[in-house]
Amino acid sequence: MQSNLAVTDKTRVKRGPKRADYSIERIHQIIDASLLCHVSQCVEGQPFITPTCHWRQGDYLYWHGHSHARNLSVGQPVAVNICQLDGLVMARSAFHHSINYRSVTLFGIPELVTDKQEQTESLRWFVDKISPERWAQLRPMTETELKATGIVRLKIQEASCKVRAAPPVDDADDYEWPVWAGVIPLEKRWGSMEQDPVQSVDYPEPKLSDAF
Repeated sequence: MQSNLAVTDKTRVKRGPKRADYSIERIHQIIDASLLCHVSQCVEGQPFITPTCHWRQGDYLYWHGHSHARNLSVGQPVAVNICQLDGLVMARSAFHHSINYRSVTLFGIPELVTDKQEQTESLRWFVDKISPERWAQLRPMTETELKATGIVRLKIQEASCKVRAAPPVDDADDYEWPVWAGVIPLEKRWGSMEQDPVQSVDYPEPKLSDAF
């Protein structure tokens, strides 16, 4: 049985409510299958949107940046969006063209991660999300690097996702219109690895996660 997050005024999907999903499992799935999120916040009356990489540990969404970066401001509400484009929906009229997608929007007040052990563990989690077992192969972080890296986390408790995964929906009178209609899926894959030209030794290539 799936468990759902409580629906609030901010998370209630009003446009296309049939595409809404509040299940924790689906929200976690979309977060984990993505590398990039956009953090929206208002600083002294000016709205900002910052793209950044993210990861999830349990019930928290994490992101990082320079320790003095704007998107690491704490104590102020933020909205975070994560979106995956899955395909083009080609209809029989321009009006009904669409896309298939998976999108999560989260709301809340982020908190700064200050414990050094938690900082290190969080960064390990992030690196290994991209390339399993890579953290253990790397030169350990220095105190200076850790101090320069800020990490915040946001409790995943006010969020919703919206998903479209369907063929085109045309007007009834248009279904016989003589033009191709359907879905063009977006296929995503990593390209061939390009070794650093200053590296003269052929080390084993890194593993890549199959989550995205």
